Amino acid sequence: MSRTPSKNDVRRVGIASLMGTTIEYYDFFIYGTAAALVFGTVFFPNSDPVTGTLLSLATFGVAFVARPLGGVVFGHFGDRVGRKVTLVTTLVMMGAATVATGLIPSYGTIGIAAPILLVVLRFIQGIALGGEYGGAVLMTVEHSPKGKRGFYSSWVQTGAQCGLIVANIVFLVVGAAMGDDAFLSWGWRVPFWISSLLVILGLIIRLRLEESPEFEALRKSHVVSPAPALVVLRRHKMAVLLIAGAAVGNSVTFYSATVFGLSYGSNHGFTRIQMLVIIIAAAVWVIAASIFFGALSDRVGRKQIFITGNLAIAVTAYGWMRAFDTENQAVVLVAYLVMLTGYSMTWGTIGVFFAEAFDGAVRYTGLSIGFTLGVVLGGAVTPLVLTKLVADMDSGLPVVLWIAASTVTSALCALSVRQIDAPSRRSGADHVARNASLH
Repeated sequence: MSRTPSKNDVRRVGIASLMGTTIEYYDFFIYGTAAALVFGTVFFPNSDPVTGTLLSLATFGVAFVARPLGGVVFGHFGDRVGRKVTLVTTLVMMGAATVATGLIPSYGTIGIAAPILLVVLRFIQGIALGGEYGGAVLMTVEHSPKGKRGFYSSWVQTGAQCGLIVANIVFLVVGAAMGDDAFLSWGWRVPFWISSLLVILGLIIRLRLEESPEFEALRKSHVVSPAPALVVLRRHKMAVLLIAGAAVGNSVTFYSATVFGLSYGSNHGFTRIQMLVIIIAAAVWVIAASIFFGALSDRVGRKQIFITGNLAIAVTAYGWMRAFDTENQAVVLVAYLVMLTGYSMTWGTIGVFFAEAFDGAVRYTGLSIGFTLGVVLGGAVTPLVLTKLVADMDSGLPVVLWIAASTVTSALCALSVRQIDAPSRRSGADHVARNASLH
């Protein structure tokens, strides 16, 4: 039987997972911000502004294609050798790819090799993040007491918003400190270089973590699955597909509000700095709201809050899109806060909701594959498709319909997700006995 983590242990793991996830998402999001603001000019200078933006957003989507691969590969190692070592590996991969992106010469210097290198490094980022998310969630969930899983796992979820905030603040400061010419020439590289310092900090934090007590119980009892991906595909295929569908709306909403919203707003009456301020303020709101709804899920259930949040997004998407027509920063900010309240209901509960759909022996793999597939379906093409639709139709209605269709679909999928490990927290011996039946 594994040692029961103390309250301080749980808090320490929660904070460490939050900080590590923040760093990984910082690395991931500075690319998205740069793609929306400068990559079209730096790496696709021979294209018109709209085409350049579309091409740069296409490279942004490459990471989403790679994320399921990362989920399979690192899910395997996470369920075979442990959560901790996998989290350390993904952090190093992400940091190395990010710093290297900041070192790529422009198209004017090395020609077609520049965008090729951009795509390769973005692919590596996607593999790393695809393997990181499940491990960060599980380290917290598997350390948490039975009535606090939703609360503590929501800390990890907010790492995405913390990373987004830090990424946008860095871009905001760098952009404000220099003129547009200097920013396009070399200033955009600074946020990528900063990643090297953050990765060192993240490694120090993650190397000090103890392994998940549930995984330790499985390993000591020699019931760790030799091929967790095969077990998932054989016994949990429907759970993976339902989770993928349930994750689509959350991903569509996030990347509509951030990457597409930043690009759209910057081309429709708002300055780059105004849009960054709006997104930063909205992210702060999401952090607070996600923790609230995560804690609430410990009382009323994950599924109820998750489904309600998706439906709320569908209802409020129209007001968010119409707010841009006012060209009023305060109105747009309020519209962001309203729509992202629904998003917070889904994001604050999504990690623990999905984790509880699998047993411990295959949880890393099942969660990672299902979630990353949903992210691909929802996030990979959303900024690209929405930018193209708006340009062709000169209307924001396709954006509203895209968001509403995805979130309603996710709500329907979530209805059928069965949480086989919720909400009780069994002893290590009980977990071992249950997981042994899978093999």
